[in-house]
Amino acid sequence: MKDYRHLDVWTKAHTLALAVSQPDSYRAPFRASFNINHRPPRGILAKGLVIVESPAKAKTIKKYLGRGYEVEASLGHVKDLPKSKLGVDIKNDFETDYIVIPGKEKVLIKLKKLAKDADAIYLAPDPDREGEAIAAHLAEELGDGNARKKKKDGVPVRRVTFNEITQRGVQEGFANPRDIDWKLVDAQQARRVLDRLVGYQVSPLLWDKVRRGLSAGRVQTVALRLIVEREREIKAFQKVEYWTLDAHLAADKGPAFDARFLGKGEEKVDIPNGEESEKLRAALEQATWSVRSVDKKERRRNAAPPFTTSKFQQDASRKLRFSVKRAMMLAQRLYEGVELGDEGLVGLITYMRTDSVRVSQDAITEVREHIGSQYGNEYLPEAPNTYKSKKAAQEAHEAIRPTSPARHPDSIKQYLQEDEYKVYKLIWQRFIASQMNPAVFDQTTVDIDAATGQEKYWFRVTGSVLKFDGFLKVYEESKEGKDEEDEALKHKLPPLDAGQALTLRELKPEQHFTEPPPRYNEASLVKELEERGIGRPSTYATILGTIQERQYVQKLGGKFVPTEIGLVVTDLLVENFKDIFDPEYTAKLEEELDEIEEGQEKWTDALHDFYKKFQKDLKYAEKHMENIKRMEKPTEEKCERCGAPLVIKWGRHGSFYACSTYDKDDPNTCTFTKENPIDLPDLDSADVQETAQEEYCENCGRTMVLKRGRFGQFMACTGYPECKTTRRLDQGRKVPDIPLDETCPQCGRNMVIRHGRYGEFTSCSGYPECKYVKQNFIGVKCPECKTGEIVEKRARRKGNTFYGCSNYPKCKFTSANKPIAEKCPTCGSEYLVEKTLKAGPVISCPNKECDYERPAPEPAAVGSAPSADTSA
Repeated sequence: MKDYRHLDVWTKAHTLALAVSQPDSYRAPFRASFNINHRPPRGILAKGLVIVESPAKAKTIKKYLGRGYEVEASLGHVKDLPKSKLGVDIKNDFETDYIVIPGKEKVLIKLKKLAKDADAIYLAPDPDREGEAIAAHLAEELGDGNARKKKKDGVPVRRVTFNEITQRGVQEGFANPRDIDWKLVDAQQARRVLDRLVGYQVSPLLWDKVRRGLSAGRVQTVALRLIVEREREIKAFQKVEYWTLDAHLAADKGPAFDARFLGKGEEKVDIPNGEESEKLRAALEQATWSVRSVDKKERRRNAAPPFTTSKFQQDASRKLRFSVKRAMMLAQRLYEGVELGDEGLVGLITYMRTDSVRVSQDAITEVREHIGSQYGNEYLPEAPNTYKSKKAAQEAHEAIRPTSPARHPDSIKQYLQEDEYKVYKLIWQRFIASQMNPAVFDQTTVDIDAATGQEKYWFRVTGSVLKFDGFLKVYEESKEGKDEEDEALKHKLPPLDAGQALTLRELKPEQHFTEPPPRYNEASLVKELEERGIGRPSTYATILGTIQERQYVQKLGGKFVPTEIGLVVTDLLVENFKDIFDPEYTAKLEEELDEIEEGQEKWTDALHDFYKKFQKDLKYAEKHMENIKRMEKPTEEKCERCGAPLVIKWGRHGSFYACSTYDKDDPNTCTFTKENPIDLPDLDSADVQETAQEEYCENCGRTMVLKRGRFGQFMACTGYPECKTTRRLDQGRKVPDIPLDETCPQCGRNMVIRHGRYGEFTSCSGYPECKYVKQNFIGVKCPECKTGEIVEKRARRKGNTFYGCSNYPKCKFTSANKPIAEKCPTCGSEYLVEKTLKAGPVISCPNKECDYERPAPEPAAVGSAPSADTSA
């Protein structure tokens, strides 16, 4: 049996050996922690196997470890609950049945082979719950299957973590190896089981009551609920009229300025309508204007703390227009390492999944040196700025910051992709600014009297001037909209004193209406989730991605709007699961997971408490949840075919109108159906308008443009071919109708090109009064019934083009290829078809037993080359 007692000594000695080549500031902590004279025993070449999640991370770490270490990647999780079944034994204290993820067998075979030859195994996934779970599963697979049981012999398995993948960070991690933290693993396992119970036991209910393929999620449904409730709040909002009255005034010297009416005397008064506004304006025309009081004060604005994950996601969304998913993907690259010329691979930022604003002392020392040397001592506070993390933050982590404040974004720009540079610059600026002096403003508030006989009217103006830019020299935090501070900075005031006379230049009344709360965008939804304690920053990207992929919401002008299916699913789940999808209860569960991580609660106890509520709600839902599939909602619409009333039914693609006389068991009943137009919000409304001018790619942040392909129009990224992001028009912003010169044969109005669920079509602009839809005839008689015309159509499921008879459903002729009115010279078939093969277009016989084929003629020239916009 091998003797492994030397390995802890060897590990520390090897780590110290890596450190001695560094400056004294790097060596000190290592010299203090262990003796420099330790060396591996003579004749023994110790070999360590280090396992991380990703190849990129492995490559960077390998650079810092050198000889004696083999660094391999697990490619994420290696074990999970099975997809084919629940995988949780509820009756047996929630015992889990973890299996090796299909496709990861080869990864584990390789790791096991390397582990046999290793003197020690170091598990180095990310320093969070997910990373700890990956480490635990690796320990189980590479050991004897029971990672929780400490072994006295065998290959040592140690856990190492680092907050930054730099030489210093890696050395510190390997100087302090530890055992697996089973409290972290239990917290991750509790979350995994909670999500599995909800997903696997609620989703089948939706399949049965609504349609297959739908899903429910413990946190995603709550996020969807917030969006749905906000949409209903907007639709129920009643606008209230109000007016403002500004007086454009001038002093003897200096610029003229606007002051706003506040009230009479010392009492504030609102102006409810135009009539009151006009009375007030008329009274003020002959008023005497003077300064009542001038209040001058110095106001300081402090820098924001360095980024936590959620604040980074919000700023990247507002400033860079990156989706949360895109921002996190770019941050992951910067964390794992980027090639910087002669420096090689370097981790540029600290770990990007954190809710802490703590910063290490070394980093504070470095950033203060940088500020003093680059910006001057006037920008450097006497003592470092300190910030308080929110309750339950993991203080073992640091805030997101650059690994070296001295590494200016512009100095490494040549090595970074465009979007990597934008993200690094954002993180660097925020961190540098967080340790700078406050910005200082001179703020002046002037109260003004307008005297008319016995009455005095009260006006006020506030002006603000930047006196010292402080941290604003580097960075300014983004905001959802303009505030009072922005308004004050607009006003440039002349020198004014109390009692000074003023001259009225103009009175400017203006009508306004109260506005509903804005729809959520990615930044504001992340902010709302964080403030309510729903989910964790590491899960926000997944939550936002899932509700869009399931088509529960769509983005209009960058704002989330629930779809019809999203509204239906939310109503059913909220009505039948009173506790589970309640925001407050979801936040309470997150607190319990934190308590499990801290060892204050056993994970199975938390699950037992949850399952009591869940089981009760589940039984109620199974019995009482409405079956949408069988829904028939009466309407006042009449069937265009038989005149009977129409009803709203639910199908695979949502609700639709159908004839109330239809009986599936009677083939002679009316089968008329038509689409139920989706009630999309008005794109001219204020909350959508602010971002509706341009749409940005969710993956790279570039502008999206409208293009036309073989299946009609679609949105595509302008970053093509580097970014190939596209989306169908029914997945996002509503495209306006395109008017045509052609008139409707039924009512004489102009025809328009519209965009529906299955692509574009031409119909009458008079809809819904006139429901004429133009069929795309190709000028060929139906070869089967001889009376109908062949029409180009589009399949509902896949959107591909096919050809059918205009007499459908009486004639069921269809063809995947375009028919041509020409008999086959070989077999006598009534028609030929046009196909497109790899070699080019051909004319061939549709008869499978006939092999007639000839090249198709070249299309006639039209005087210009085809547009490049037809490809994406």
